[in-house]
Amino acid sequence: MSTKVSRPVLRGPGPSNGAWLLGELHDLEIDRTSCTSFWANQFRVLLTAAAYVLMQELRLRAAGTACARAQVGMLRERLLKLAARVLVSVRRVVVHLPASFPFLPAFRRVALALGAATG
Repeated sequence: MSTKVSRPVLRGPGPSNGAWLLGELHDLEIDRTSCTSFWANQFRVLLTAAAYVLMQELRLRAAGTACARAQVGMLRERLLKLAARVLVSVRRVVVHLPASFPFLPAFRRVALALGAATG
């Protein structure tokens, strides 16, 4: 008599073996739990999970752009790690992007979807 062990099926934009999820989590450096304290490692994993949720929200808001199906590393490179001049006043935050910024349409669409005002 053989017994079959059922494994959960991961659904996502890649093969069903979950390799895409491991790639996503590697970009967030979830494997850096090198502290000797259990609670410190758990806190690191919690922060990584929160970062993943935020990146998923960015990906949802980027619908219709080249970043809509991007992995976490690409989202970070295109939308978060950029050189900009930031002016902060009492009522608003103004971000001046360089004229040669190649992902300006995607950045603008995500910023507007998150509630930024033009002007």
